[in-house]
Amino acid sequence: MSQQVIASNATSPLKRILAQGKYESIQMLSNGEQLILAVVMPLIALIVLSVTDLLNGVAERSIDAAVPGVLALCVISTAFTGQGIGTGFDRRYGVLKMFSTTPLGKAGLIFGKVIAVLTVLVIQVILISVVGLFMGWEPNLVGIVPAILFLLLGAAAFTSLGLLIAGTVRPEATLAITNLAWILLAGAGGVLYPLSMAPDWIQPTLNALPSAALGDAMRDALISGHFSIAGLIFLVLWSAAASFAAIKLFKWN
Repeated sequence: MSQQVIASNATSPLKRILAQGKYESIQMLSNGEQLILAVVMPLIALIVLSVTDLLNGVAERSIDAAVPGVLALCVISTAFTGQGIGTGFDRRYGVLKMFSTTPLGKAGLIFGKVIAVLTVLVIQVILISVVGLFMGWEPNLVGIVPAILFLLLGAAAFTSLGLLIAGTVRPEATLAITNLAWILLAGAGGVLYPLSMAPDWIQPTLNALPSAALGDAMRDALISGHFSIAGLIFLVLWSAAASFAAIKLFKWN
């Protein structure tokens, strides 16, 4: 009888994962630095790109070219930079080791982080989309479903990359690498600008980056309604490779 009571009171794995996801989400949303990266910087980028001529020729109107790239930037801000920094310092202070030895387990901890990334990403997408629509954005409706798919694939790829860095180098190095990568990818990694605007000599290199695959795929979907097969292949390959590397090399302490 007592065993039945204990079993009935035990928290299921799903409930533990959801609770961890809620905790991780609150942590991300309550961190001022991460809020700047996740919300403030993308909004600034959206306004600057939409009121200047930096994206002339990409679409009929600057706002239509700006929103897809900014949505891609949101993925990198949350899944890569934000998650990488948070996980790196959790690792330093022993939080990861502690959670991995609880009933939550390592898998539950990782799924909780994935839930947090998706939660923050949903908030970002809604916010950027509402602001974009208010500024006159007219997305190609045919491309909305493909765009959602590419956002999810991008989140998978960049979450894996963020965890890979956070689990293999010191937190200070993670902080420097992810912030520097965010700046470089946003400015020259094919996120906010299509590869066609980059110099010819560097296009082959940029073409291999997950940032370029995500940015161009989002623009193809939301501007012209096209489904980027190349973007799909690149993002799946990056997700698989980064996930495999993170699983093999991640250090919990």
